[in-house]
Amino acid sequence: MDAKARNCLLQHREALEKDIKTSYIMDCMINDGVLTVLEEEKVKNEPTQQQRAALLIKMILKKDNYSYISFYNALIHEGYKDLAALLHSGIPVISSSNGGKDSVGGITSYVKTVLCEGGVPQRPVVFVTRKKLVNAIRQNLFILNGEPGWVVIYGMAGCGKSVLAAEAVRDHFFLDGCFPGGVHWVSVGKQDKSGLLMKLQNLCSRLDQDESFSQRLPLNIEEAKDRLRILMLRKHPRSLLILDDVWDPWVLKAFDNQCQILLTTRDKSVTDSVMGPKYVVSVESGLGKEKGLEILSLFVNMKKADLPEQAHSIIKECKGSPLVVSLIGALLRDFPNRWDYYLRQLQNKQFKRIRKSSSYDYEALDEAMSISVEMLREDITDYYADLSILQKDVKVPTKVLCILWDMETEEVEDILQEFVNKSLLFCDRNGKSFCYYLHDLQVDFLIEKNRNQLQDLHKKIITQFQKHYQPHTLSPDQEDCMYWYNFLAYHMASANMHKELCTLMFSLDWIKAKTELVGPAHLIHEFVEYRHILDEKDCAVCENFQEFLSLNGHLLGRQPFPNIVQLGLCEPETSEVYQQAKLQAKQEVDHGVLYLEWINKKNIKNLSRLVVRPHTDAVYHACFSEDGQRIASCGVDKTLQVFKAETGEKLLEIKAHEDEVLCCTFSADDRLIATCSVDKKVKIWNSLTGELIHIYDEHSEQVNCCHFTNNSHYLLLATASSDCFLKLWDVKSANERKSINVKQFFLNSEEPQEDMEVIVKCCSWSADGARIMVAAKNKIFLFDIHTSGLLAEIPTGHHSTIQYCDFSPQNHLAVVALSQCCVELWNMDSYLKVADCRGHLSWVHCVMFSPDGSSFLTSSDDQTIRLWETKKVCKNSAIVLKQEIDVVFQENEVTVLAVDNIKRLQLINGKTGQIDYLTEAQVSCCCLSPHLQYIAFGGEDGAIEILELLNNRIFQSRIGHKKTVRHIQFTDDGKTLISSSDDSSIQVWNWQSEEYVFLQAHQETVKDFKLLKNSKLLSWSFDGTVKVWSIITGRIEKDFVCHQDTVLSCDISPDASKFSSTSADKTAKIWSFDLLSPLCELRGHKGCVRCSVFSVDSTLLATGDDNGEIRIWNVSNGELLHLCAPISVEEGAATHGGWVTDLCFSPDSKMLVSAGGYLKWWNVVTGESSQTFYTNGTYLKKIHVSPDFKTYVTVDNLGILYILQMLE
Repeated sequence: MDAKARNCLLQHREALEKDIKTSYIMDCMINDGVLTVLEEEKVKNEPTQQQRAALLIKMILKKDNYSYISFYNALIHEGYKDLAALLHSGIPVISSSNGGKDSVGGITSYVKTVLCEGGVPQRPVVFVTRKKLVNAIRQNLFILNGEPGWVVIYGMAGCGKSVLAAEAVRDHFFLDGCFPGGVHWVSVGKQDKSGLLMKLQNLCSRLDQDESFSQRLPLNIEEAKDRLRILMLRKHPRSLLILDDVWDPWVLKAFDNQCQILLTTRDKSVTDSVMGPKYVVSVESGLGKEKGLEILSLFVNMKKADLPEQAHSIIKECKGSPLVVSLIGALLRDFPNRWDYYLRQLQNKQFKRIRKSSSYDYEALDEAMSISVEMLREDITDYYADLSILQKDVKVPTKVLCILWDMETEEVEDILQEFVNKSLLFCDRNGKSFCYYLHDLQVDFLIEKNRNQLQDLHKKIITQFQKHYQPHTLSPDQEDCMYWYNFLAYHMASANMHKELCTLMFSLDWIKAKTELVGPAHLIHEFVEYRHILDEKDCAVCENFQEFLSLNGHLLGRQPFPNIVQLGLCEPETSEVYQQAKLQAKQEVDHGVLYLEWINKKNIKNLSRLVVRPHTDAVYHACFSEDGQRIASCGVDKTLQVFKAETGEKLLEIKAHEDEVLCCTFSADDRLIATCSVDKKVKIWNSLTGELIHIYDEHSEQVNCCHFTNNSHYLLLATASSDCFLKLWDVKSANERKSINVKQFFLNSEEPQEDMEVIVKCCSWSADGARIMVAAKNKIFLFDIHTSGLLAEIPTGHHSTIQYCDFSPQNHLAVVALSQCCVELWNMDSYLKVADCRGHLSWVHCVMFSPDGSSFLTSSDDQTIRLWETKKVCKNSAIVLKQEIDVVFQENEVTVLAVDNIKRLQLINGKTGQIDYLTEAQVSCCCLSPHLQYIAFGGEDGAIEILELLNNRIFQSRIGHKKTVRHIQFTDDGKTLISSSDDSSIQVWNWQSEEYVFLQAHQETVKDFKLLKNSKLLSWSFDGTVKVWSIITGRIEKDFVCHQDTVLSCDISPDASKFSSTSADKTAKIWSFDLLSPLCELRGHKGCVRCSVFSVDSTLLATGDDNGEIRIWNVSNGELLHLCAPISVEEGAATHGGWVTDLCFSPDSKMLVSAGGYLKWWNVVTGESSQTFYTNGTYLKKIHVSPDFKTYVTVDNLGILYILQMLE
């Protein structure tokens, strides 16, 4: 017995034992020959009914499939329909080949005789079973249980209804148990009255062959109907009448004669005209992919696995339509070399060329479909033609068609129901609203039929839309809004409405409304799709919008949705996006909305081309397909994602492994994708369908990398693992071809070899496939794959390890990702670094060139994938700023002192962008004197210097610090310089008189200091204390033991009476300078409290923590007034992007600006966010704010300087 049947019987054993009486059931089974009289006696000898049932089931479990079917039929026969229904899903498939002998189930000589006599068509030459549908038909016929009624098989043209009807009765047990009187098949089709009378006369003749009822044929339909009723009742009781291909309700009335009828139709409503119970079996329009391939393989006499790629495309193109697959299969049997030709005809909608004489009533596909359309009422035919503008696989809400036809919902639904009833349209009832869609073949048919009207039909829907809506005012709660957002541009382009399309696509309002609902990928796709139209107006404008969406895609896909006008203001001033954003911002500023201009942005070059965020966690790997059209990526979330390279639109998502997926790669022909994982497995997938093809499980540690050769004829896969081995696999045979132990090449290392951990991180093939490059630790190795010999060893010279490397397929460049968040481009001929690529905010795990080497991908812990243009990157100077800067605001001028990555001090004019390069030094911190006469800088070696700007004269402190200088500041008169260091001391240097005072009492590193009035200074330290010093005498005047943990920040109230302290112990405190105990202890933060600031009127204190949370407190009583909490998104990422590192109140205490992952402005009165400025990088250490609260300066971790001005 089949395992499925056995399991089903075991699962329902208890219910069966409890309810059945065995005696009659055993009679049926003895008649079927599956139970012996001896076995019957054994069962009868059991004392109770339940024990008899238990023994019978035990016996059946030891028998074969026929016993299960016999037991099932016996249950039906004896009235146990509910119990039979429990066993229905387990009915085993019985082989139809039985050598012509009678057998218990399946196709026996008895079945063949009955079906032949009844005129039931034979199986098609090529046949595959559709068991689920056949069982559904049988189940509904079982329900009739000998009583009059109708079972309707309903579906569109060519979906296989007739084959299913014939197959449902092709079973011995079913016929014997339900229809012992026989089966009678009538092919009805489209008929007039005389044609119907002939069909009825013919049927009466077949049923009354001995002419015992009448020797003459009925003369009219009514007489024929009466004759048929008497014959069925008296001569053929318990028989089944099958009416195939019924079109008209009036035809069906002639067969309404109190018998059991199975009918096939395209129009579900035909049975509305007749009485009695009706059961509908809806036939889906297509076979599954595997069934479709099976049919093709049988036609062309090939194994399914050996079918060409075109076979898969044919099934996909026709959505598995049984008619199309059979027509094409039959044609291919005669012309086996025409795979491409017939696929092309299908793609080009040349249905007339896909024709073949067969048992099917219609020779060609278009004929089969047009006949259904011709049957529509004349007044609704034009409405069906309107559906030509619908796209494939799109479900359209009723409301869209209400707009198109200017009708009430009920009127539209009535028309559409007519189409649904005739299998010309499909309806998806999802909750309250209805959505309608066409089968792909119906779309193709309509487009072909109405090709000359298409432009006008698209124009009609746009005109109707414009009557009812403005594009950007669509509301998400409207049932049709998603349709318009997705397809409005498509209809405009198809209607040739170029002007309207440009107006729509070049509107920031439309961009905002659409991206907020559906994200940026679809919009980018439309810019690519309609580029030829949009470029007609202005190709630069088109590029502006596409670039804006591509580079901000990772922000536009997040929640809460960013302010798109503010993002637009960050675009270059020549950009149309910027100009529209500026116009909108100016209008909104008049209504109290805050916007910021990035006034030095013209100095910033953006090297990325596309930024996407497909994963919910860190992205470990991303790679191009060989044709450059797709990108595959994988990461911590255990998934493999595939999306379009130009737009970021998702194509495939697979739960690929049980653990983190570390690498993915396309094969040379793009048909396969390999993935490898921490779970030690390597898997190969079909890149289009996501089907798993093979698993390799040979590595003993996690597999870090996998790479196919560039040669599609002889496909090898290389895998690199933490077990020190590089393995090469033959993909076709799935055998291991070579194994190289990379650890042996580190023999000369100082570490003992047995203790050394050598993790093979990545591998990359040369263009000719003869060499393979491997990275481990900080070295790159080049191997010959035929001899396994080492050809070259290239040390990168870095202390950090190589995370990944890839070699350009076109030139001498290699791109290398290192464990310091940076990506480097190297010339592999000269072994010199060509460029630095900065843009990621965290570790970069993967770098991959495109097939032509013109661009490369990087993926990172920051959850983004970036696409870079190689030429742009190579031209980039890669000079960036460090984050330690000082800023002086004077009237309308902004002066910034900064250190760059090549150790130069830069003096930057914030308004003009002019840069003066001052000197080179190992600078750790720097500052400007109040009147911009001098600059001071501290070094990593503890040295302190002052530079006079007028004449470049340098003054050097005789007594520097012993360790790195962390903070440095002039007093207001510029005569004294104060510095703090990792050596726990503070130095007060009157540099003009060469007098020094040292403030030494902190036990650990001084975190920072602030100057007080009257030559006093407040300092705080990792030792948990805050001290007040006299900078004249060097004495401690007050010593506050503030926290058990590090004091991370302090602020002094503007009235100079209080100060605040915040700590890693997650608390903040407010202190009076006169008391050694705190006035208030502020609790509630769940992370380290990293910063604090008093309002200008000294009544409020704001504190920020490492969870991105800001709290605003009442200073007088410590009451919490507002919690500016981040909204958790995507598994807990804070909206502030991490730590809050700095805060500043406006002069009127009504606004607050905070720095962290980016900059945020808050309304202090409500505690709500007023604006967010997303920097390119993250981890902003400090925000410098002008006294009027209108200019803001900061540097991100990419070294980009931001000078922002409030828009007025």
